[in-house]
Amino acid sequence: AAGMAAPTMEERKACWGARDEFWRCLDSHGDDAAKCEKLRRAFESRCPQQWVKHFDKRRDFLKYKKKLETEGYHPPEAAGKS
Repeated sequence: AAGMAAPTMEERKACWGARDEFWRCLDSHGDDAAKCEKLRRAFESRCPQQWVKHFDKRRDFLKYKKKLETEGYHPPEAAGKS
């Protein structure tokens, strides 16, 4: 992987494809990362490190947003039992 050079279209497609497969795996295994380790490695090897960090944050954010939409907002002190 070349330092901070912008990925080519092909590389971006490979990265997004790997990310989508990894996320689909997480979705179908209730976010059990251990079951998706191979896909995680593919994702990390096909995407620039910065992107991996960005997508991880993005996924957390999307999950949080979905949780709010499905369960509504609960103030932190009410979140004792998970």
